[in-house]
Amino acid sequence: MNSIRFHLSVFLLLLLLSGITAFPLQTEIRFLYEHRELFPLALSEWISRLHTILFNTSSVILYGTDWLAFAHIVIALFFIPVYLDPVKYRLNLKIGMLACLLIFPLALVCGYIRNIPFFHQLIDCSFGAIGFVYLLFISSKINQIQNKHEHLPA
Repeated sequence: MNSIRFHLSVFLLLLLLSGITAFPLQTEIRFLYEHRELFPLALSEWISRLHTILFNTSSVILYGTDWLAFAHIVIALFFIPVYLDPVKYRLNLKIGMLACLLIFPLALVCGYIRNIPFFHQLIDCSFGAIGFVYLLFISSKINQIQNKHEHLPA
């Protein structure tokens, strides 16, 4: 049980961090722009493009990234029941795994429509892949606990 809680805590922390980093988006892009010479040319050009777009975008539109950050926080809340009782709330974990898989069509379809460079789409997909594999690992730990309880004498 402690192993499951530890791994869920890691997942939750990473989920929260990936969302919370959307709050200071302009500060982050400004920093990357000031250090763009450290990156390969294609990435440096993408950073320059993002910088130009971001600093010419209305703060009303940027408010959407605040909601993106908030959504990560809300999603993390749905894993708290799994933390408290992994076997009982394993469905929450399965839904999280489905959400990770749904990152792929979202990133590839919307990325294409929005003209996002393919390498950036792959980075977005990697979050789904890593999240899915990690949640699958946690799910296997929960299965082990459930199997032990099913085989105990009554």
